Amino acid sequence: MHPYDPPELAMLAESGDGLRVSFYMPTHPAGAEVQQDPIRLGNLLDRALEELLAQGMGRADAEELLAPARRLEDAFGFWQHQSDGLAILASDALHTYRVPLAFEPMVVVAETYHIKPLLPLLSGDGRFYVLALSQGETRLLQGTRHSVCELEVEEIPDSLADALALDDPEARLQWHTSTGGKGDPAGPRRAVFHGHGVASADDPKDNILRYAQKIDEGVGELLAGERAPLVLAGVGYVVSIYEEANAYPHLVDEAVTGNPEELAPEELHRRAWEIVAPRFERDKAEAVAAFERLSGQGSELASDDLCDIVLAAHRGRVATLFVAVDEERWGSVDRDNAIGGANAIGGAVVHEERQTGDRDLLDVAATQALLNSGTVYAVDEGQVPGGGAIAAVYRYP
Repeated sequence: MHPYDPPELAMLAESGDGLRVSFYMPTHPAGAEVQQDPIRLGNLLDRALEELLAQGMGRADAEELLAPARRLEDAFGFWQHQSDGLAILASDALHTYRVPLAFEPMVVVAETYHIKPLLPLLSGDGRFYVLALSQGETRLLQGTRHSVCELEVEEIPDSLADALALDDPEARLQWHTSTGGKGDPAGPRRAVFHGHGVASADDPKDNILRYAQKIDEGVGELLAGERAPLVLAGVGYVVSIYEEANAYPHLVDEAVTGNPEELAPEELHRRAWEIVAPRFERDKAEAVAAFERLSGQGSELASDDLCDIVLAAHRGRVATLFVAVDEERWGSVDRDNAIGGANAIGGAVVHEERQTGDRDLLDVAATQALLNSGTVYAVDEGQVPGGGAIAAVYRYP
């Protein structure tokens, strides 16, 4: 899974029974700097050990917690396949994420993972999907401003022939390919079809429509509750037929045209981003205008008070949040006087200087806003409306 998947985010945001350690560091895909990356991790691990001991963990337990990450120092192959940044989250399990973001080196030890450096992959101006359609192949990709990955979706038929075979099991025996399938080292080749009721270059519209309907069923199940835009990629007539079958409410009108089988994920990502980027920028500008309008009116629906926003985010009141991804505001949250569910808090306190066990309250607010279906914009310092480090529009006062 990826850190920008909602189920993964929910898992990462949960409080554990003990301390959790979050590491962030820059990495290098190639060159002499690759040899320095394990050394940088070793330095961060030493800092983490000191922090764990300072927070009261015994040395044996602290070393046991860090042991899986320690083993990465000598894992030669691990360092040969890096991106621009590496996130390592350690507790009773180890989670590693290679991401196209150049992090500043950081270690945070707290009761929850620190995920704010990952916000550019999670924020409201970035996530979208690409559905690449052809009669011979179906692919669903998830993208952000910075990255793309191809999703494995069992509910979606791999091809038109596969979709028709689901309706007519005997048809599956009437066609074959000259390769063993997706896992064949020779790679996929064109299918050869035989018999009645299976695909050909002259498939009538109703067969392609059945194909599109089966894909739409799988996409609808996978993206249920999503608000991210979906971009189609395919030749004109296939795209048009799919649009007839589509029930996903956030399908984008413009498509990536041409045969997607000839396009690598990176090219599909580039062309789809050109389509969705103006949409994201428009939504972001509207969100800024909404905050400024409400704030100018003195409305209780707009706030730049960090402690108030942290509490509102836990209670699901935050509709839109702007947060400076390159700043920290260290403090504590009060769980002893909380009212509500397991993640409820009674309040938050900002500290002038970071204290042992502190959490970045900007991270707390952003994580809880995302978990409660808020839209979060991770921006650079100076781009938060109101001029502070955080700003929010509430669903209700």
